[in-house]
Formats: sequence, C-alpha cells, structure tokens
Amino acid sequence: MRGTRRLALAGCGIAAGLLVAAPVASADTPGPVTLSPQEVQQMCTAWVPKLRKQAQHLTDRINGGPEVAGSVANLKARANDARTKGHAAQADRLQKRADKRQGRIGELANSAKQLDAFTAAHCQAPK
Repeated sequence: MRGTRRLALAGCGIAAGLLVAAPVASADTPGPVTLSPQEVQQMCTAWVPKLRKQAQHLTDRINGGPEVAGSVANLKARANDARTKGHAAQADRLQKRADKRQGRIGELANSAKQLDAFTAAHCQAPK
C-alpha cells in the first residue's frame, strides 16, 4: 500500500513535468519535441484533468485528520502512541515519515502550477 502512494505521487510529478517539457527542446534530442494537435487535445482533455484530480486527492490525504490513513496527522498520532508505549525507534521512523510527507505538499503545489502553465499555453479553446 505504501509503495502505491509513492508511485502515484512520483507518477503525478513526472507526468506534470513531461507535460510542461513536451514542447521544449531537450539537450539529449536533436530538436524540440512537437506534438500534433490531436495529441495536445488528448493531453488537455484526458491527462490534465486526471493529473489534477490525483494531485488534489494526494493533497487531501496528506492534509487529512488523524483518522485518515496516510495523513501527516495520522502518522504523528501513531508516532505519539508508539512513544507512549516505549517504542522509541518506531516513533522516530513514523515522525520522519510525517515530516517527509509534509514536504510533499510543496511538490504537489509545484505540479499544479506546471499543469496550469501547460493548460494556459496549450489548452485554450480555438477562437
């Protein structure tokens, strides 16, 4: 279960990065990557909303209360519980996970900004 969340978060960030970098030239390729209008339309209608939904879902989970599995509050509550039971090593691990997970909020916000930039640049309705 833990690996699935990491994979989803990594996939969201990677996909957002690819959406932003798609029309930009890369140092490894001989020229810029170009997308056909159909590919851009598919990204705008299918991928961008899906990535936005996933980023929002992860943000909601991370910011959830102590009853939400995987939230920062849940990890901190579990760490406090472990500490009161005398399991200091487990409490430290849970606290580190909570701190690391809290840092993911900035990454998700950055992904959302990249999706907004892609949408503004490429997903406008034809006039």
